[in-house]
Order: sequence, then structure tokens, then C-alpha cells
Amino acid sequence: MKIANTEQAAAWDGHEGEVWTEHADRYESSSRRHWQRFLDADLIAPTAAVLDVGCGTGKSTRDVARVASRGSALGVDLSASMLGRAREQSDAAGLTNVTFVQGDAQVHPFDAEAFDTAISSFGAMFFGDPVAAFTNIGRGLRPGGRLALLAWRELSRNEWLVELRAALAMGRQLPEPPPDAPTPFSLADPDRVRRILGDAGYADVGFEPVDEPLEFGSDVDDAFAFVKTIGIVEGLSHDLNDDDKAEALANVEKMLAAHETADGVLLGTSAWLITARKS
Repeated sequence: MKIANTEQAAAWDGHEGEVWTEHADRYESSSRRHWQRFLDADLIAPTAAVLDVGCGTGKSTRDVARVASRGSALGVDLSASMLGRAREQSDAAGLTNVTFVQGDAQVHPFDAEAFDTAISSFGAMFFGDPVAAFTNIGRGLRPGGRLALLAWRELSRNEWLVELRAALAMGRQLPEPPPDAPTPFSLADPDRVRRILGDAGYADVGFEPVDEPLEFGSDVDDAFAFVKTIGIVEGLSHDLNDDDKAEALANVEKMLAAHETADGVLLGTSAWLITARKS
């Protein structure tokens, strides 16, 4: 397997991928409103051959395979453990038009012009060279083929991250992720995205806001049990001493309590549904 994004591969084909796999149901449930907005956009034809980039444990791949019932869906991801769960779930669902492959979509040798649509649900923000990555994905698309991505907008618009960072700061000045690095916000700026996709051979780039809440749990105890496991909490509390870490986690629990509603513990988000066509 050829890898260009070595740091991402080390994380996702290691600890982060294992944690995500263990809590896959929770991650999928937390962002279900965003994914439903994607499905409601009616971007997948019944006969489409679909490429799912950064497919993780494969819920998005399975769902588009059901839509493309007379087509197919191929999920690609860096994580062996996540793909193992994806295959198990697809087999259990009896889906016969789904396959998965472990690979780095920036350099994976996709069959030329094999796909009608390439999608990603919060999985396309982490390429070290996004122009090269989207060019490579585009080689797999037929002329006029569609690209559709869910990606986070800027940090300041995402209450869930702003509030988690504040709860975990403990007097530290936390750096903001650079907008042009492989971070969750690398596709937040429409002008930058237009340049990247234009240079990669796409046209008709469009942006639709997807501002839906993340659901962290049914109540505070349920949400806190889950949130303690997510990467940002682990990462921002890793260097704290035991007392400060305990206080930081208590801050997180209080923050979650402030967002408890009759529909669960909800925090606001802001994302883009980015669409384009291969020129």
C-alpha cells in the first residue's frame, strides 16, 4: 500500500482508528443529522458507481450502496480496524454491491474513469497535498462525474469545538489549526477550496451550509462517557497533570450539562456540503 499522508496513516491505522472503531455507533449517531442532509440532497443515482473517500467504518458507503441499488460503492480508508468493521457490517446487512480497500486516496491507483460520483463525509480534509489528492480522485471519475464532500467550516462557527477547547484549556493559550494544513478546517474557506478543486480539474464548485447539531448522548452521563473518548479531549488533556486533567474533565461535564435538552445533549456545528464536477 502506497502512503503519502504518513502522519494521518499512523494515527488512523493506529490508536485513533481503533478508538473510532470501538465507538463507531456513537460517532455515527452523533453526526446523523449531517449525514441525513447529505442523503436528502439526492446526489446519488440508482445506477451510480460511487467512491467513498475516508469511509471509516463504512456507514456512508453502505447507505450510498442502498441508494445506488443497481450500481456499486467502493469505500477507501487508511484504517485496517475501521475497514474490518465496515466489512463485517456490510456482510451482516447482506449488501452485495459494496467493497472496501485500505489505501491513501491521494495516491491510490483507482481505475481510470470507473466512478460516476466521489463522496466523503468529513474524511477529505486531511490530505497533505489536496490538489494532488483531488486530482487522483478525479482520475477515477468519468468526465462530468460529481464530487460531493461534507467538511467543517471554520472553528469559530463550530460551537462544539469552541466549547470543548474552552473547557480543556486550563489557562493555556491553545493554538488554532492552520487553515492551509491537513486539519478539520482545511476545506472551510470557499476561495481556497475553489482554487484547490480548480487546479485539480473540477468546475461548478458549490457550497451549501449544513448547520446541524452534534448529538453527544441521551443525557449528561451518557454524553460524558462518550466525549471522554474522542480525540480532541484525549489530545488536549494528555499533557495535563492528574489534578488539572480531573478539573478539565469536570469542566467538560459541566459544559455538557449546559447543553442538555429534551432531545439529548446537543452542541451546534457548521459544515459545508461542497459539490463540483470533473471538467
